[in-house]
Amino acid sequence: MLNSKTQTKGQLPRLTSMQLFLMTFGYAGVQVAFSVQTGNMGRIFQTLGTDPTQLGFFFILPPLAGMITQPLIGLFSDKTWIPKLGRRIPYLIGGCLVSIIVLLLLPNTGSFGFGYGSMTALWFGAVTVLFMDLSANVSMQPFKMIIPDMVSEKQTDKAWTLQNMWGSLGGVIAFIFPFVLTVFGISNTAARGVVPDSVKISFYVAAVILLLSTIFTVINVKEYDPETLAYYHGITVNDEKRDSFVDILKNAPKVFWTLGIVEFFVWFGIPYMWTYSTGALSENIWRVSDPASAGYQAAGNWFGILQAVY
Repeated sequence: MLNSKTQTKGQLPRLTSMQLFLMTFGYAGVQVAFSVQTGNMGRIFQTLGTDPTQLGFFFILPPLAGMITQPLIGLFSDKTWIPKLGRRIPYLIGGCLVSIIVLLLLPNTGSFGFGYGSMTALWFGAVTVLFMDLSANVSMQPFKMIIPDMVSEKQTDKAWTLQNMWGSLGGVIAFIFPFVLTVFGISNTAARGVVPDSVKISFYVAAVILLLSTIFTVINVKEYDPETLAYYHGITVNDEKRDSFVDILKNAPKVFWTLGIVEFFVWFGIPYMWTYSTGALSENIWRVSDPASAGYQAAGNWFGILQAVY
């Protein structure tokens, strides 16, 4: 990436299409990890023996984790600079490593001998999901913050569009993993309380893709050092003056409030979809409610297809 002061102070350099691609493509890997979790979490917890009416208690952990983690990662990474790595990339690496561990652990919760419906299994699953979302948010934030750091206002829309394209592609791939693996003969059923191989392998593949996308980003994206960043943004290095949270809200543009209100109500519906769709499909189409049945697990696969279309 560019790292020399070839522009006027306070003006970010224009990036090439290749530079924008290198900066945004790795986001696909983060979305693969995030989507394989959201697409299968309800399925996994019911397979472990969770009462469907209690699923909401497990699903409330990820949004709370994200609400706390994302602002903190933004705050801490603003003050971070590690030579040869940068400001945001160290957090991407840390989040990637934790995500990979959790992607390997979560689908195996039922294979550790805790017992179907045991509180130990459910709490183990809940804690791994919590760390999954924490680490996914830690990995996701650097990609979001690299764009305002390094992309000029004239190219911002293009950068966000590319990032959303790669992220959507990653999500589609992750959602259809179990269905495709089942088509190719991977078992989609297992003993009571054990997650099927089609879901396990989906998580393993997601871990590999996340690792490769993180390596790709670390190799190809070189962030501006603090002096260069300050020069391009027209600010003073180590300027400690910061607006308070109240000041930020007071000065927020109109689009912040209009979009925020819309998103607020949208996110009432999305967690319900993640939580209950597999059970709703299995009961209303396959006419089964037993998580160990082939019908329930087939419904889990088809929920992935619906998510991919969505």
